Amino acid sequence: MVIDMNDSRIGTLEQLRRFLDGTLDVQFAPASDAASRYGHIARVVRRFGYAHLARADKQVVLRYLGATSGYGPAQVKRLVARALAGEPLVRRYRAPPQAYARRYSEADVRLLAAVDTAFGTLSGPATVHVLRRALDRYADRRFERLARLSVSHLYNLRASRTYERQRVIRTATRPSTNAIGTRRAPAPAGRAGFIRIDSVHQGDLDAAKGVYYVNAVDCVTQWQAVACCERISEAYLLPVLEQLLASFPFAIRGFHADNGSEYINGRVADLLDKLHAEFTKSRPRRSNDNALAETKNGAVVRKTFGYGRSRCGCCWPRSRSSSRRCCRWCSA
Repeated sequence: MVIDMNDSRIGTLEQLRRFLDGTLDVQFAPASDAASRYGHIARVVRRFGYAHLARADKQVVLRYLGATSGYGPAQVKRLVARALAGEPLVRRYRAPPQAYARRYSEADVRLLAAVDTAFGTLSGPATVHVLRRALDRYADRRFERLARLSVSHLYNLRASRTYERQRVIRTATRPSTNAIGTRRAPAPAGRAGFIRIDSVHQGDLDAAKGVYYVNAVDCVTQWQAVACCERISEAYLLPVLEQLLASFPFAIRGFHADNGSEYINGRVADLLDKLHAEFTKSRPRRSNDNALAETKNGAVVRKTFGYGRSRCGCCWPRSRSSSRRCCRWCSA
């Protein structure tokens, strides 16, 4: 609220501190305009000799002016600097110039929408020709203003809110449901056999795709198995998944993956159905659902196999200067 304050009782810095602490009884009255606040700032600067105060005392005065004038710290400092320079505290800015008169009314925009509906939203030049023809040939007085419409401004009217209310119908994107898997975090309840799985791409070299590491981690025992897959498609991934799940020394009770199509598909669901394992997938905006596998990607897979040039793990580790090629996926 803009206020005008009767601060005649405040004459010392100690009283200012008491006011800021909320212990001084001060009378407030509403101010009608900003000129009274400007005058209040100028009076306080003169009364307390702001230019000769210590830095700590200046801060007290600035806090007091901010509390009583309603201005922010930056504006208070600017006004105080102008007062110290002997400049009268008056408004510097002028009122903005009057906006241009509106040439086309909402009725014109609705008429344009009706024309576009009748003609199927022609191009800009064709629509302008139709509007001019309606006035020149058929003497329809409703098109007096639209007959002078330019092609460029036609598209401005089509983008207006009035036009969109007449013609544009927006349909929200309908979410697609995938019945494969349950969208929730795994709940092992202290039991082994609930697997979290994720894929890690080693990288490409010379426009040739690298291999994928399939990383599976048990939620409770932290038993981890990593397999190498040539491609991430079903034909390559399913045999790897079967061997990977068979390598665990306990029965698989749960299988959790992110929403990648390499895992969320019917063939993986059939594989897990044979194992009588529940199939869960990560929820949107819940990054912790598959966080265990993600952390193992960096702490184990990347640390072991790195970001190197080799296409598979069969030749790792080897020297970067070695020219030996052990398989078709290894670089020279």
